[in-house]
Amino acid sequence: MLAMVLLVLMGLGWKFYDGDDYHPEANRKKMAEGIPLNDQDRIPWLCHLHDLLMREDSSGQNVILACSALKKKYRCILEKEKVAAYSQSNWPEEQGEFPTEKILFVHLDGPMELIASRLEKRRGHFMPPGLLQSQFDALEPPSPPEKFITVSLEKSVSEISAITEGMECIKL
Repeated sequence: MLAMVLLVLMGLGWKFYDGDDYHPEANRKKMAEGIPLNDQDRIPWLCHLHDLLMREDSSGQNVILACSALKKKYRCILEKEKVAAYSQSNWPEEQGEFPTEKILFVHLDGPMELIASRLEKRRGHFMPPGLLQSQFDALEPPSPPEKFITVSLEKSVSEISAITEGMECIKL
């Protein structure tokens, strides 16, 4: 299903990046061993993804980035990269920096059983399905004033395609 959505957007000239391709080897190894990533593991990865998004934005390229921006602060890093000012214990609970100016977050929502069944079918990926619970535990679904849409993974392919085809006219 995700493949069809990507084909629609790529047909509109959008580039696709899979955030998993940018994890450092230490993160990949940790996940492969069944150990969930923590904030310190994710922050350098998110900063790298921020740089990738800003590079593409500066060239006028529309981009789809698939990644697990599970927490509000992760989404803030993707948008603003204001991580240097915060120590491990000094993350602001309310960033006050949304709505975002350049990024529309698409929250793919579905029951854990559905996502688990899809992960079980995935081959050759470093994150084992056993880590899914830790992702649900860490998840902070987007909420106002963040700029986002929620797409149910329980919708049909045609319903999801209709949503993404409408993204052609989105100007952030």
